[in-house]
Amino acid sequence: MVRIPKNLSRRLYACCAVIASVAGILGAVAAHANEFNARDLALMDRLTWGINASSAEHLRALGTERWLQEQLHPPASVALPDTVTAQIEAMPDVHKLPFDIAVAFEQQAKSANQVADTDQKKAAQQVYQGAMNDRAKQAAARTILHALYAPDQLRERMSWFWFNHFNIHQYKANLRILVGDYEDRAIRPFALGKFRDLLASTMRHPAMLRYLDNADNAAGHINENYAREIMELHTMGVGSGYTQADVEALARILTGVGIDLKSEDPKLKPELQSQLVREGAFEFNPSRHDYGDKTFLGHPIKGRGLAEVDEALDILVHHPATAAHLSRQIATYFVSDNPPESLVQKMALAFKTSDGDIAAVLATMVHAPEFAASLTSGSRFKDPVQYVLSALRLAYDDKTVLNTAPVQNWFNRLGEGLFNHETPDGYALTSASWNGPGQMMVRFEVARQIGSGSSGLFKPDLPNATDQPAFPLIQNALYFNGLRQTLRPTTLTALDKAISPQDWNTLFLSSPEFMR
Repeated sequence: MVRIPKNLSRRLYACCAVIASVAGILGAVAAHANEFNARDLALMDRLTWGINASSAEHLRALGTERWLQEQLHPPASVALPDTVTAQIEAMPDVHKLPFDIAVAFEQQAKSANQVADTDQKKAAQQVYQGAMNDRAKQAAARTILHALYAPDQLRERMSWFWFNHFNIHQYKANLRILVGDYEDRAIRPFALGKFRDLLASTMRHPAMLRYLDNADNAAGHINENYAREIMELHTMGVGSGYTQADVEALARILTGVGIDLKSEDPKLKPELQSQLVREGAFEFNPSRHDYGDKTFLGHPIKGRGLAEVDEALDILVHHPATAAHLSRQIATYFVSDNPPESLVQKMALAFKTSDGDIAAVLATMVHAPEFAASLTSGSRFKDPVQYVLSALRLAYDDKTVLNTAPVQNWFNRLGEGLFNHETPDGYALTSASWNGPGQMMVRFEVARQIGSGSSGLFKPDLPNATDQPAFPLIQNALYFNGLRQTLRPTTLTALDKAISPQDWNTLFLSSPEFMR
């Protein structure tokens, strides 16, 4: 149990006394208020980045089904709070396209390498590396701010899921400067739409093409990396019936799909010029394509250029194994480590009948009795990202975090740093990867930091910035009218023994119930 040090200042004790008094008043008021529906709270906690007082009130005002439809079908653009938007708009490259970002950094690298003086060259290279690190830091900040404050919470949950599914690692090549755009433009807009559009969007983004080496895939110099991962991870899944010959055929189909940062078009033979496709940094270069006929998953594909890629994607998306694989992954993410096969089959059928509509698959999942049963079983253990974000949403509700660096640091310490997973398989979705003794010790420390004060969250990451006072008030009306009823007697007993609001917050955020 966390204890307040004996030498804590009188001011902090006075603050604690005031907070405890306010909490008592809130508790008295709550006793006469309508209680939140326990199932609604569980539903919201499962489908969002964490329940808080304002979101619970919004659900109660709308009603469960209207709230669910709002989450499943949000408008294309949803406004963030002004204080969040201001932070994002201040980021240098937030509105630039990948082509312009990559060209600018390529020029910066070239200039640094051309400096004659050794010391000055080293300094220029350090500035270049620092700028790339800064862009990755800003990308992580955007992810965190969206997750904490976006009203379209289910889309944010699915954006993280799909980024993890179509994982890239920020420290390969120059991906630090592109990872933010990859999430913002290739993932989030399609997170609740048609899977075919999402798959194509990731395939055309330079971050994916560089990460899985398809930018190096050309006729006569075949690179199978991306073709293999599309089948093994992105669509059909391991052991779904495809062969090495299918991997080789898909790699040949994908030849010429790559990146071009030159302002001028490549020189091509006259008969190939009409086949050239350039969209920003994406390029289909016909001179690098294998125009031979292929057989892919039993389908004959005639060599004719970029149209082969579209045909192959259609085959993959409509393959029964893809519906089953994606449905199982989504059910694992939202329901349990081993989701009921009956639920997976219902979701796979929804995928097929809706032509891969992700929102339709989610709606089928949420309305299934297997999902309803999971809400009361406590079967879904939070991974580190969900744990930290849910703690922050509960502790500070809509008070805007001004510095996301502590959040990314907590993710890193818990082993799930944003954009940090090196291999294409993404972070594990199952509990066994996150519930070991070492993980629990770090979670308790994170709970203490979040529960005891602002932990630098409200000190802008600027020179001479002032830390704005903030204290989490978790013991509020939401707690008394809903969350308290979900706690076991042992947890309630421990909370009753808390010696201060900080102690109480820490115990609540590290309780077994909050971990799930």
